[in-house]
Amino acid sequence: MESVRPPRSEQGRWTSCFVAEAPTITVTALCLLDDDGRLLLVRKRGTTLFMQPGGKPEPGETPEETGARELSEELGLSVGPGDLRLFGTWQGPAANEADTRLVATVFLCPLTAEPLPAAEIEEISWLDLRDAAGRPDLAPLLTDYVVPRLLGDRGPRRRQGVC
Repeated sequence: MESVRPPRSEQGRWTSCFVAEAPTITVTALCLLDDDGRLLLVRKRGTTLFMQPGGKPEPGETPEETGARELSEELGLSVGPGDLRLFGTWQGPAANEADTRLVATVFLCPLTAEPLPAAEIEEISWLDLRDAAGRPDLAPLLTDYVVPRLLGDRGPRRRQGVC
């Protein structure tokens, strides 16, 4: 499993907003791409930033179980925990909680039907990955980790033997 911390040049707040005692939120986040390669985003009620669907685990849940449950609750989509493919683990600032550290396990997830906002989801949006830099309403997890990694994974393959 990959653990990524954005370089300080990308995440200037890193050293100023985190101390050893900072509260930590652990979540599962899901990347669902449509046929045009756009990433599904959600905005929760009472917030301003868009992020991937997902959320906090219930006691005893694995990250995969959390992802499947949250997807059903938030968007009415049905997937099994085994349908999720690990994309990586990321640590950084939480989007909606000041001075809070986020630890996110991120999965690629199949899009099984048309998502419909439910529960705490106020709005959904589809993000063309190339337009992310122009969107000030995106959570740090998206801008610092997910979008750059998705763009890299979708780019030209490296030649064998070249790092």
